[in-house]
Amino acid sequence: MTEITRVPIKPVGKGSLTKLWIGVVLAVLVGAGIAWSAVPRGLDIDTEVAGTGPNVAKGDVVFVKYKGKLAADGKVFDESQDIPLPVPGLFPAGNPFPVEEGATIPGFFQGLQQMQKGGKYTLFIPSDLAYGASPPPGSPIPPNADLEFDIEVVDIMSRATFDRNLAILRQTMEAQMGKQGQGQVQAPGGAPQGEAPAGPQAQ
Repeated sequence: MTEITRVPIKPVGKGSLTKLWIGVVLAVLVGAGIAWSAVPRGLDIDTEVAGTGPNVAKGDVVFVKYKGKLAADGKVFDESQDIPLPVPGLFPAGNPFPVEEGATIPGFFQGLQQMQKGGKYTLFIPSDLAYGASPPPGSPIPPNADLEFDIEVVDIMSRATFDRNLAILRQTMEAQMGKQGQGQVQAPGGAPQGEAPAGPQAQ
């Protein structure tokens, strides 16, 4: 009878077992990371400088300074413009945006409502909450583009206050133009020659 020489099976050392489990955990985490990166991102807001007071609410008019970029490469496609604001006692600096559905893209509308006066934010908007497959004709935004906005909330105003201040501004401008018109040469019948320019239009 031939005797079989048995080679003892060496048990896995404690350190090796630990390394094995670490390898398994890392493999699981890497797999989860790949799966996570494949999930489309939703609306996301990073707070660069915290604001104060209540959040922007639906129906408000928010005054912001902003820069819009393509999330893919950071190319700037839009930014706030210098307009004749502030008007002391009536309007602060920044571009006014009505916080109403349909007034801006859905992601901007939703994102503004998570911001506060004085805050600075980076707002990521996925394409389905931006322009989707149909960006504005002639715009530098490609179809299905994710967008990113740098936003500073200068001030928040109720729509009623905004409309009241706009009416005051119109009345003030009309009064100033009326004073200038009094210095014009009068045509027969007392009517001033030429027409007075129209007041500013609501945006």
